Amino acid sequence: MTEGGIGRLLVASLHQAIADLLPTRLEFYEAWLNPAGLRDGRIGLAPLAAVLSFLRLEGEAYRLVTTRAGEYAAEWTVHDMAGYRKTVIRAAPRAVRVHLVMRLARAMVRSTYTGSRAIIRWRGSRGDIDIRGSLFCEVREPVPQPLCDFYAAAIRRLMQLFGLEVEVGTARCRATGAGQCLMVVLVRSAGAAG
Repeated sequence: MTEGGIGRLLVASLHQAIADLLPTRLEFYEAWLNPAGLRDGRIGLAPLAAVLSFLRLEGEAYRLVTTRAGEYAAEWTVHDMAGYRKTVIRAAPRAVRVHLVMRLARAMVRSTYTGSRAIIRWRGSRGDIDIRGSLFCEVREPVPQPLCDFYAAAIRRLMQLFGLEVEVGTARCRATGAGQCLMVVLVRSAGAAG
């Protein structure tokens, strides 16, 4: 964890996504996400809040960057897992695999910021994920569009990495004035999921 309970995974994935998609703006964002701070784990809440605030001013680039960052977070989470654990999850029956990957998603959410939690409830092939304490949705004034792209992309990518095809959408977002950030995960049929 970095200062303020912010996970290095979150900071590094945002930095990489900005480098990929906004290379001409990278120097600007490195005022807050500087490489030395990344290495030493010294990026705190205030610098991250500044980055997210400025990213929102970039328009559609916000969604592109946070989506790419979520995908990186998922890929790096799986990359860092023990080989036997990946094998066990991949070998599990589809229904069990879904729950094992969602457990991994819950741990990933927690690793992004110590104040974040994912509460997951399943009904058939539909999962409701209540993201509590999302730093992405901390805004002064409500915004017109949900800001949960990072977590939606991370969950979608985690599922894909374990051979599961899902649709992930945002049902409610605190940034828009809703009382919670609620994502819906729909698992596609067994034929599509492998």
